[in-house]
Amino acid sequence: MKRIVWSLALIMLATSAPARDDGRYANSPLKEWFESLSSDFGPCCSDADGYFVADIDWESDHGHYRVRIDGEWVMVPDGAVVTRPNKTGRTMVWKYYIDGHPRVRCFMRGTMI
Repeated sequence: MKRIVWSLALIMLATSAPARDDGRYANSPLKEWFESLSSDFGPCCSDADGYFVADIDWESDHGHYRVRIDGEWVMVPDGAVVTRPNKTGRTMVWKYYIDGHPRVRCFMRGTMI
């Protein structure tokens, strides 16, 4: 069972992909939805890169979140949490950097299935 869990985790890490629209998603039915997402820090898809996050790389504690970005655990500010329904079903984070350290612009939790 452990081998299966680790295999699935490795597959998810290997298949993580940016959600930023660089033209590849121009015809996606979710394009408008992605572009409409925002947090208290502004539009999610404007200046930040969106990535799917494996379930092992984020945690919740009493409604507050933290996410592992580039091997570093980062607290998700309450204002960065996107509360709209998640149409992808997977946890996503839009990150940016200050002084070389990752910060969270937007965070959308997944369904954890």
